[in-house]
This record gives sequence, C-alpha cells and structure tokens, in this order.
Amino acid sequence: MNSALWVSKTGLSAMDKQLNVVANNLANVSTTAFKKDRAVFEDLMYKTVRAPGGLSAQNAELPSGLQLGTGVKVGATQKDFSDGDFNVTDRKLDVAIQGKGFLQVVQPDGTMAYTRNGSLQLNSDGNLVTSNGLLIDPGIQIDPDVTEIDIAQDGVVSVKKAGQTDMQQVGAINLAGFVNPTGLDSIGANLYTETNASGPAIVGAPGTDSLGTLGQGMLEASNVNSIEELVNMITTQRAYEMNSKVIASADGMMSFAIQQL
Repeated sequence: MNSALWVSKTGLSAMDKQLNVVANNLANVSTTAFKKDRAVFEDLMYKTVRAPGGLSAQNAELPSGLQLGTGVKVGATQKDFSDGDFNVTDRKLDVAIQGKGFLQVVQPDGTMAYTRNGSLQLNSDGNLVTSNGLLIDPGIQIDPDVTEIDIAQDGVVSVKKAGQTDMQQVGAINLAGFVNPTGLDSIGANLYTETNASGPAIVGAPGTDSLGTLGQGMLEASNVNSIEELVNMITTQRAYEMNSKVIASADGMMSFAIQQL
C-alpha cells in the first residue's frame, strides 16, 4: 500500500488535535485568568534506506542519506502563562496577580491546588474563598461588622470595623511559584495541581522571590488573542485540506496502476 496514505493519516490526526486546542482557547476567551494552550508537533520515526555518511564505494562517503518520513504527531501542549489584560472591577475582594504566581486553595480532599482567578468571596462563616467555594490558604476570616477591606500589593489584608477609625490586619495572602509552571496539571475550574514536572511550590509573600504583586479591585482576563486563534484555525483547516488532497492523489495513483495491470 502507498505509504503516503499513512503519512497523510497522521497529518489529519495531528490537525484534528490542533483544531481541538484552538477551539478550547476560543471557548475560554472570556474565562477569568485563563491561559492559552499551544500544540507542539513532532515528526515520527524515519525509514532509513541509506544512512547519511555511509560508503557508496571504497573511500567514497555519501554526503547525504535516503530517509523517508512516516508522519507527524502532537507531542505535547504547552500553557502560555503570560499575563492577560487587567480589568478594573472596583470590587474589594477581586484581586489580580501582576506577574508570576498562583493563589493557593484547599480542595475538598485536603490537597492543595493553585489558581490565577482572584474573584474571591466570603462564605457563610466569613472565610475568604474562591468563586467555587474553595478556601484560600492561609485562611482569612472577615467578621460581619467589617465595613472596609484593604488588600495591599504585598498581600496583607486589613479591615476596618464599624465604629473604628484605624485599619486592623487580619491576615495575608501568599502566592506560590513554580520553576516550570507549564508542567502543572490543569484540572479544570481554573485550577492547577503540582506535578513532578512543575517542581514543588515556592511559597512567599507577593513581591518577593520573583513572585508578582496583587492588585485590588481588578481581575486578570484570559490571555487568548481571538484574532491570532482565528488565524491558527484557518491555517489548521488548510493543512487538513492539504493532507486530504495527498490521500486523494495517492488513491488516484493506485487506481491508475490497478487499471494498467
């Protein structure tokens, strides 16, 4: 069978995965603090008919070989952790991370997860939680009689209670950084978990150890560029069409050869 059929089949499969990545990026163009993905392609093994540097005759070395490729695959997807735009909300519990770092949250099973989504709220006990109800770590509790909340760039949380004139510190928000953030495991709901590839979390106050700072009253938008993704979608579609045409051409060649037999 014509090997071009199998090579083009790998191209169709790779372009299908690429389109899935682009579709997911576009679907999350309005997701708070979403980080876009990029598909990484790798060529497959080669069939070596004649090795480069071999001898064609005595004392005659081949300057190049004869190697036939077997296709392509998507080897990985990489997260782009560059900052998105910062949208001012003027909501006191909204915080945006300006630079590197993640908020630490405690999952229901007690394990730690990490997020860039700073849309914080208070639960029924007055604890600071994420929009999906997960407690931030370290925990911060706000009393019901608090009239003003201030979150400084270094993460210090201060409040003013009814009848008081001075701000009182009630806790501090720490950030977690990673040597290789692209190695984090995306588990959905704007959450990431630590892996061997990401390395252990490096926890510190915002503005220290190369961690970013916090901006109160604003949220980080998705870093997806819709125009760029639409261009990627068109490019992927054309690549898919070209691989389809190769299959059609290989089929035509085999059909011609069969008719001549």
